[in-house]
Amino acid sequence: MVHYDLIIIGSGPSGKSAAIQAGKLKRKVLVIDRQPRLGGVSVHSGTIPSKTLRETVLNLTGWRERSFYGRSYRVKDEIAAGDLKSRLHKTLDYEVDVLEHQFNRNYVDTLFGLARFTGPNRVEVLTEAGESTSMTADRFLVCTGTKTFRPDWVPFNGTTILDSDEFLDMQAIPRSLTVVGAGVIGVEYATMFAALDVRVTLIEPRDSFLDFVDHETIREFSHQIRENGVDLRLGAAIDRVEDAGEHIEVSLANGRHVRSEMLLFAAGRLGATARLNLKAVGLETDHRGRIEVDRTTYQTAVPHIYATGDVIGHPSLASTSLQQGRIAACHAMDTPTLKESPWFPYGIYSVPEISTCGMSEQDMQQRGIPYEVGIGRFRETSRGNIMGLEHGMVKMLVSLKTRRVLGVQIVGEGATELIHIAQAVLNLKGTVDYFVENTFNYPTLAEAYKIAGLDAFNRMPIPEAFKVKIPVDKTAQAGEMAKNG
Repeated sequence: MVHYDLIIIGSGPSGKSAAIQAGKLKRKVLVIDRQPRLGGVSVHSGTIPSKTLRETVLNLTGWRERSFYGRSYRVKDEIAAGDLKSRLHKTLDYEVDVLEHQFNRNYVDTLFGLARFTGPNRVEVLTEAGESTSMTADRFLVCTGTKTFRPDWVPFNGTTILDSDEFLDMQAIPRSLTVVGAGVIGVEYATMFAALDVRVTLIEPRDSFLDFVDHETIREFSHQIRENGVDLRLGAAIDRVEDAGEHIEVSLANGRHVRSEMLLFAAGRLGATARLNLKAVGLETDHRGRIEVDRTTYQTAVPHIYATGDVIGHPSLASTSLQQGRIAACHAMDTPTLKESPWFPYGIYSVPEISTCGMSEQDMQQRGIPYEVGIGRFRETSRGNIMGLEHGMVKMLVSLKTRRVLGVQIVGEGATELIHIAQAVLNLKGTVDYFVENTFNYPTLAEAYKIAGLDAFNRMPIPEAFKVKIPVDKTAQAGEMAKNG
């Protein structure tokens, strides 16, 4: 029986980074994945496919040029499902190839099959061919990600009623689409297909959506997506979903009905832990299949077993999962490493993009922090005008007491790239003065930071250190007084 220093179950972002880190530490590492190709959900049905699809949609539709050439402008007149998939498959193949190369050069072993614990230090893997093999390890990392939530009352059929994993395999682009669930996945797909001029209805049973984002930013975003053609139905509980053959009909509790050619159900995901037999090692999950961990080391209640990525819940980002995997591997291999930065960026690849870092206004108010707000709109920048941007903004939250920037929210073109300026300033405890003092490339969208910084700066009290003191010549002053009697 083969023995390893570390066995990793799952090859998504956190599994990948953990394997490479442990390989660089010259440890014997095995990665097990239930799919026949490396990459996990992130590469095959989640992060990479959805972002590739978004870029393809924006390019083929000419979306970014429509403010100049009109809403009817398109790069390709007839866009089919095959056009969307062509770029998708090329991107996925490249991602898998890079990952295989990284594993090879770091001497990481791989095995494809369904893993389950059979003892504290042993796993059994059942391959697609029906063969079973067992191996042992000193340490384990569980990073199996999540699976789609598929309630019994939704008649999924794989063609017109789909979950988010099936959605990428659609055979034809529908003329109308209903999206159930205004979480990150639902919002991203709803806005992408609206850019394809598909009639989209986005249904969310709650009265609000994306609650972790600053509320004013969401109001700005909601206005833009409605203007782009998304029919946003908030507070709309669903009574029934019916496959009527020629169309899908959704009956709402308020008495309204929504008809469309296709329905995407994107209301939640569950931890993919059911088949791991975690009871064999004394571990339990919550009602959504997630594993509880120490958020500094990513150890579970069983010290030699770690868990990272979406399977541990919030924030469920590929970016944070990469960090978690590296830190868990270092801790498991008794190797010191740098801890995670307190502030990380959150990106939503919708149309338009949303990205945040730090606190929201509601966070500031709940903590009782006196603050000022600065707004910089993309249309106020020369680059924004050159690009034809009618919308988009940078919102900056600044402490009145310390002048520190405590939160930045961006909605609009390039938001997920621009947010890293805010991330650096927040983690280095920078103040609003940084944006006032420093020069930005011209013309750039990053100038919106300067505009937002000045907007807040000009409405804040001027610090004593900034006030210009004019020296007084006391001899001359005395002579002047004598002269004037």
